[in-house]
Amino acid sequence: MFADRAKIFIRSGKGGDGHVSFRRELYVPCGGPDGGDGGRGGDIIFEVDEGLNTLSDFRQIHKYTAQDGESGGKRRCHGKDGGNLVIKVPEGTVLKDFESGKVIADMSGENRREVILRGGKGGQGNMHYATPTMQAPKYAQPGQACQELWVQLELKVIADVGLVGFPNVGKSTLLSRVSNARPKIANYHFTTLNPHLGVVDMDEGKGFVMADIPGLIEGASEGVGLGHDFLRHIERTRVLVHVVDAASTEGRDPIADIHAINKELEAYNPELMERPQIIAANKTDAIYDDGEDPVEKLKAEFEPQGVKVYPISAVSGKGVKELLYAIYELLQTVNLSPIIFEKEFDVKSLGDALLPYSVEVTEDGVYVVEGPRIEKMLGYTNLESEKGFTFFQKFLKENGILDELEQAGIEEGDTVRMYGLEFDYYK
Repeated sequence: MFADRAKIFIRSGKGGDGHVSFRRELYVPCGGPDGGDGGRGGDIIFEVDEGLNTLSDFRQIHKYTAQDGESGGKRRCHGKDGGNLVIKVPEGTVLKDFESGKVIADMSGENRREVILRGGKGGQGNMHYATPTMQAPKYAQPGQACQELWVQLELKVIADVGLVGFPNVGKSTLLSRVSNARPKIANYHFTTLNPHLGVVDMDEGKGFVMADIPGLIEGASEGVGLGHDFLRHIERTRVLVHVVDAASTEGRDPIADIHAINKELEAYNPELMERPQIIAANKTDAIYDDGEDPVEKLKAEFEPQGVKVYPISAVSGKGVKELLYAIYELLQTVNLSPIIFEKEFDVKSLGDALLPYSVEVTEDGVYVVEGPRIEKMLGYTNLESEKGFTFFQKFLKENGILDELEQAGIEEGDTVRMYGLEFDYYK
């Protein structure tokens, strides 16, 4: 079954912890610290696979986790790095942050492989912390935390031309006549439920890619009918071809149909109305001479607006060649560089900096600083050592906690409390 959306959880690998150990060998006095470094965590990498055309693989597996780095060992042994996880997706897949809906990456054009989440760095072993005044450090650096994210995958077809129109107007028949695509064709509404791509080959090596987009009904921009399943795939196309039933075989007004479709396109994304348009007045073989020519009515309505109308019969092939050459000429007037969605979400912002904290003043004048960011920092900081306390002071300064304390009115000599630890504040 065709799948063009999926929600998955991704997590990079955690860095391995540094090791605390001391060299103890016979006849080796004062061996010193020899704790090794932890290994680096694995990355989460997305890569385009030319053999894929749907996101159906992600319906069975929803969580993707890279390997954690191994902890360091004694005798300066370095922990093993975690393996990267490469996730294969079809070309045209857009990665979005599930919470905000912002674009993380667009796997299209030249972007064939991208590291989305980086693994945490391995922590340093205690051998790195030996100094003339601290010859036996009993602490090591913990591995850097992993990054994790819920991601929305959206597959947007990559085509030069998009066939749009109400159900049962002959879009699939036209695509099957002019290309190698073989969509399902039947005389009932919503026969086509998935977008189909076809390569249109013309003389002298000319050609373009055409997409038969599933039909829509009024209210599609609000999710009615196939809704966004239709509209999502129109965003990358450069030229829109309105296919209408000029013979009104089902009693529909082709002029009203075109206005209705343009209204839905504008409601979904106003930029779509800036794309060049052509009207393919289909089913002319079923027009009976009983009054005003519906093709002439279409021309009178839309050609003054710069939208050309081409009468065709997708069944017999009449007028199809002229339509294709008109589409090709129109394509030469637009920008041929691939339509790539700009990045909106910075994955680098993930991590400890996003963890909250609070600064409050109690009735007895004690300044209380608490929150996940503070708790996590205290979990891997040894305040009893000189280096640990220096790191603690640097952390408070770089994270803006000292500035917030001053804004709250703290003065020298006031007491600050953090999870049971109390100290006096001095600049």
